Amino acid sequence: MGNNKSMAGGQTAIHTQDTYVWYRTFMMEYPSGLQTLHEFKTLLGLQGLNQMANQQVDQVYNTFDMNKDGFIDILEFIAAVNLVVRGKMEQKLKWYFKLYDADGNGSVDKKELLNIFMSVQAIKGQQTLSPEEFANLVFHKIDINKDGELTLEEFINGMEKDQDLLEIVSKSFDLSDMLKVICNGKEPNTGD
Repeated sequence: MGNNKSMAGGQTAIHTQDTYVWYRTFMMEYPSGLQTLHEFKTLLGLQGLNQMANQQVDQVYNTFDMNKDGFIDILEFIAAVNLVVRGKMEQKLKWYFKLYDADGNGSVDKKELLNIFMSVQAIKGQQTLSPEEFANLVFHKIDINKDGELTLEEFINGMEKDQDLLEIVSKSFDLSDMLKVICNGKEPNTGD
């Protein structure tokens, strides 16, 4: 059996070797098989953030905690890594939408979009657009019915039709740096 078979829908299977490395790294770092929110933030060097950025990191963690038990276990970790590394664009867009939908009501309003982009800016540094410009651009381009809220369908269809907007969103939530930190076993910040 090959280690890199193509799957239905254009998604590529994760190499068995990669899965083993991620499993081993996770279990060495978290022998209980569970990672807490504090450990997640420590691993990625995300302490001392402002309140908004901190809430965004919490939201990212909570989307990875699929069973909502307050921990990321090894299966949730592998699923998250799979999404980041091998996920199809539609899967990633669904995940982005879930991040944007802070109140979990199934739609994203301008305030939620503005808050998340301000948080991303606080975490990743200056972006090409201000949070206000970004929120206005998104709603101008993809809020088809102009009701001030984006449904999942509007969001996915709009992003897939506008490559420039898709690129901005993808770069904003590029988690490849996080994956490198996790896989390379970066030492947590000790406050030097």
